[in-house]
Amino acid sequence: MLQCKGGFVAPTPSQRAEARRIAREISKIGFVLPGSLTERYLTCTHAGCHCHAVPPVLHGPYWYWTRKVANKTVSQSLNAEQVAEYRPWIDNQRRLRDLLRELEQIGMSVLGDDPRTPNGDRPPRFLSR
Repeated sequence: MLQCKGGFVAPTPSQRAEARRIAREISKIGFVLPGSLTERYLTCTHAGCHCHAVPPVLHGPYWYWTRKVANKTVSQSLNAEQVAEYRPWIDNQRRLRDLLRELEQIGMSVLGDDPRTPNGDRPPRFLSR
């Protein structure tokens, strides 16, 4: 709770309840993995292969887990058993991201309601030296 000239600035009871709901949902999330899963069907380099027929019968499915590492895209192949096991972890990461966005929105709303927050219609004033 913050104290300012106008009194205390605090999240409303509904904002607190929503934050508690989000925290409960976050606590239920298990393991997480960043990135995404991609299923691909590919052609090979053998000219007489069925993947070059009309219509083509491609090789696959081949599964790839793709994510960012040190600002570079990295992919790793997975087998079908791994996909079945780790797909929920990737789904958990997406759900966690969504819940954090909701929590951030509550925080931004509280800050926006704080009378000490400058209006958005003019830039903040900085002291010059």
